[in-house]
Amino acid sequence: MRTTAKKIEHVMEQGLFASRWLMAPMYIALVGALIILLIGFMRELYHFASHAMILEQTDIVLGILSLIDLSLAGNLLLIVIFSGYENFVSKIDTEDHEDQPEWKGTVDFNTLKLKLIASIVAISGIHLLKVFMDVNKASEQQIKWMVIIHLVFVISGVLLASMDRIAASTKALKAK
Repeated sequence: MRTTAKKIEHVMEQGLFASRWLMAPMYIALVGALIILLIGFMRELYHFASHAMILEQTDIVLGILSLIDLSLAGNLLLIVIFSGYENFVSKIDTEDHEDQPEWKGTVDFNTLKLKLIASIVAISGIHLLKVFMDVNKASEQQIKWMVIIHLVFVISGVLLASMDRIAASTKALKAK
């Protein structure tokens, strides 16, 4: 009787473990989203470059900030794709590749959360800077809400980092 229960448990656990592969198509879809982001980046770059000679200095800075914003979003997607796949599906076997990122394989779930919130804060900050560069195009109410939302992102990041630090120190105390 006991061996039958153990066999059922083993089969169930193997099935649960194999279910991690259901995430793989999502990471592949995120690669598709990265391609779409690249298309948007190239379109923005083309538009920016084709008007560079007639743009005012403020518009040039805003164009550059838009490109930085898109590249940060791309970096964020790569971090989610690589670390999510490695943390939840399978290790990526590129040990012999010379261009392998140093952080690959070292980003755990907690680090991923912090990188995500840091990227969101950076993207939000760039959007806020773009609004401040051309403050006449936004209403006072829109600017106020953008600042409030940005502060919420910043505070959320600080709280997440604090919670992770407290959890790590509690775990270190228990280990002693």
